[in-house]
Amino acid sequence: MEGFTAKAFDELSLDELYALLRARTDVFVVEQHCPYPELDGLDQTSLHLFCTDGAGRVRAYMRLYPKPGEPGTVRIGRVLTRERGVGLGGRLLAAGIEAARTHYGAREIYVEAQSYATGYYEREGFRICSEEFLDDGIPHKQMRLRLDGAAAPAESP
Repeated sequence: MEGFTAKAFDELSLDELYALLRARTDVFVVEQHCPYPELDGLDQTSLHLFCTDGAGRVRAYMRLYPKPGEPGTVRIGRVLTRERGVGLGGRLLAAGIEAARTHYGAREIYVEAQSYATGYYEREGFRICSEEFLDDGIPHKQMRLRLDGAAAPAESP
């Protein structure tokens, strides 16, 4: 996880928390024109994985937490990169997979990916396992990555 910081909610400084919430709001609410409840009550039980620039501005971020009702499965979400086309997203996802393994002992990772981004996840071995659905008006697909080397079962998209 070189270059990335992983912290539980209560380990974040106030400045870090503010920067993370600011980046998420900038990308998911403002940039994507999607007014939705960004603060959803899951941050307090999540692992926050991020990197910043020299000024403390978030360059990349994701959060991870155990998927309710599925022991051994970790859900990732709020995945964002501020610098596109430079490989930062791939490094973030690789660091997230490693964090899921080491922090949670995950056997599988689940994500509800925006449909345009499914290729980003497929490059790391995620497989689509649902039909497309709308979440806050944005098309998404459920995806899974098996960490034991087996391919996740895929349904016809």
